[in-house]
Amino acid sequence: MPLPAIPRRVKIGDAAAFAGTTPRAIRHYHAIGLLAEPERGSDDRRRYVYDDMIRLLWIRRMADAGISLDDIRAGFEGTTGIEQSLARLEESLVSKAAAIEAQRAAVHRLREVGSPLGLLSPLVSGRLRDLPPGSLRPADLDTLLVTERIFGSLGAAVQANRFIVLATHPELRAEEDRLAEAEAALDDTMSPDDPRIEELAAQRCAHETALGATIDRSGLDEALDGLLDQEDEHAGEEEGGARMSPMEAIGKMPYDFSPARVRYEERVIELLQSADQDGDTPRTC
Repeated sequence: MPLPAIPRRVKIGDAAAFAGTTPRAIRHYHAIGLLAEPERGSDDRRRYVYDDMIRLLWIRRMADAGISLDDIRAGFEGTTGIEQSLARLEESLVSKAAAIEAQRAAVHRLREVGSPLGLLSPLVSGRLRDLPPGSLRPADLDTLLVTERIFGSLGAAVQANRFIVLATHPELRAEEDRLAEAEAALDDTMSPDDPRIEELAAQRCAHETALGATIDRSGLDEALDGLLDQEDEHAGEEEGGARMSPMEAIGKMPYDFSPARVRYEERVIELLQSADQDGDTPRTC
């Protein structure tokens, strides 16, 4: 049986097809010095010989294993041991495996809990998942999302007490809505010295005190010790992105508050701190 025609040299397209890559990739290997550029034929096209193909095949095998092109080149040049490259690659793969497992857990939680609640940490979604449908408002979830970013999952899990109480006590939810509407009216048309700011701040402080007292009576704070125990368990499940300090994070979150609204927020904090010093304000305030 006669053999098929066996070429002494092949063009770049045939070389790429045999190696399982593309002409563009081979040209890149030439450009970075990973594969020497072969001689050109009379038609000014590259022609690849046996040794070129062997090098190309090893390049493809190492690249398919995840070794970077820089490490492949260094290995060929003998400037670094392949073991160093493999150690770095293994570390990278372990990190990627952990990320994939976290994604799988997030998908499972989304399917089980639903969106968007399931996108919050397990500490938070676990505390809120049994609330009546519709009792959590989009703005509530938005607030918890921001709190997780600033204070972490434990901080948001503590804040979840507030939304559990609001969801289960209509009179407190009604007062929360009234205050939120009044706060929205603190726009640029109002002076920071307007006496209504002081009155509204006092009302907000009283509302926060009532919320805190209700949380205490409901026993929700008794779950905090359990949450502290779980903090290490879920430490790797924080949201993505570099961790900033709370003050750094707060300084990067835009709220577009008017001067009147800023003054109002300051007065609420001052009143709550004063009440706390007097021993009248629960921890959540």
